[in-house]
Amino acid sequence: MNLKRFAVLFLLISLLLVGIWLPANAAPLPQVQYATPTPGPDGRILYIVQPGDTCIRIGLLNGISEQTLRQLNSKINQDCTNLVEGQEILIGLANASAGTPTAGPSPTSLPPTASPTPFTGTTEICVLLFDDQNGDAFRQETEPAVAGGAVSVTEINGEYSSSQKTAINPDPTAFQGVCFSDVPEGTYNITVGIPDNYNPTMDLSYTLEVKAGDRDEVDFGAQSQAVVVSQPQTGKPGEGRSPILGILGGLLLVGGGVLGYFAWRSGKPESKLSGGSGILKK
Repeated sequence: MNLKRFAVLFLLISLLLVGIWLPANAAPLPQVQYATPTPGPDGRILYIVQPGDTCIRIGLLNGISEQTLRQLNSKINQDCTNLVEGQEILIGLANASAGTPTAGPSPTSLPPTASPTPFTGTTEICVLLFDDQNGDAFRQETEPAVAGGAVSVTEINGEYSSSQKTAINPDPTAFQGVCFSDVPEGTYNITVGIPDNYNPTMDLSYTLEVKAGDRDEVDFGAQSQAVVVSQPQTGKPGEGRSPILGILGGLLLVGGGVLGYFAWRSGKPESKLSGGSGILKK
């Protein structure tokens, strides 16, 4: 193969590898915190099975063992393979003395009484707009709330919509965000407007699905324009550019340059000596 063509091909491949190594910037999503479901009117604490749930995951989320989970739900098999998305399972009782439910005789029928009003709303959706002072898109305990912003919570079908202004709570031990109470079950778009003297460090909108009895918290970050705005974190937390890949890319570029130099030298006419005559010919 022609050495010049090989050098050009090597340089193109090197540049392609370096381009693949450079990650594309992407703003991280807001942080969502899982909240344990609250007891219902009858004292039972129910959990709704989500896509990809297993007994191990459900137990870790709610602080119970797999054995306890199967004792509370006799329909779950030993291998926990019969979980169905949307299924309600029992994860605890509000009254600790109630113990594990067991089968027994049917209770004696009583005269009908007024049934309690069913609980149809979530406890709260709480939103915090914080001053992301280091620009890492994650809230540290020392990063305060930001006043003068606006938070809007809207159900995707238009069945519920509400908005509030952000403010600083004088009580430092209290939650510094804004909360929306008695929100009906459904899927919501949460959007945040930041003050004019701030720049966002993460996406300012998020879609959240809420279930009856849950309490959900969502954090949004913004950074004051008085400081140098840090670039939003790229990819997932913990990802970064590998120093090994950087060294490899540099070596590829140097190798390409050396091959290009030799290709240039090989293209120049060389001096030759005629055999034994001592006469220099070109």
